[in-house]
Amino acid sequence: MSIFDPAPAPWPSRMLGVFRIVAGAVFISFGTMKLFGYPPMPPGQPPLVLMSQVGIAGLLEFFGGIAITIGLFTRPVAFILAGEMAVAYFQFHHPQSFWPSSNMGTPAILYCFFFLYLVFAGAGAWSVDEAIARRRGALHDPALAR
Repeated sequence: MSIFDPAPAPWPSRMLGVFRIVAGAVFISFGTMKLFGYPPMPPGQPPLVLMSQVGIAGLLEFFGGIAITIGLFTRPVAFILAGEMAVAYFQFHHPQSFWPSSNMGTPAILYCFFFLYLVFAGAGAWSVDEAIARRRGALHDPALAR
């Protein structure tokens, strides 16, 4: 095997699962910051109104982050969250500067494309989606059998 060959199964699916779990858990913290004040919001932020754009973003980040972390309905949830992150970038970061390194929009861009990747790749290993697929007999890839 060379460094240019793809990793053998089941490692790509397992690492996708690890990445999904870690990124989802971190994403939850953006929702808890908005909804529960923990971790604390940056200084100077106005109080949260739940039925506002920021409040709805907090709900999406909290509940969507949980769904991504456990790998439940990954593709549709990731599609919605990718859209949320695109809106967040263009509405709040892009007007300050074109460059993400200057406008503090790097997390929004990276999450947007991570979620977009999940739309096409699925949840990977160690997910509720995978368990459902196995139960339904829809997962026929023997390389994923553990």
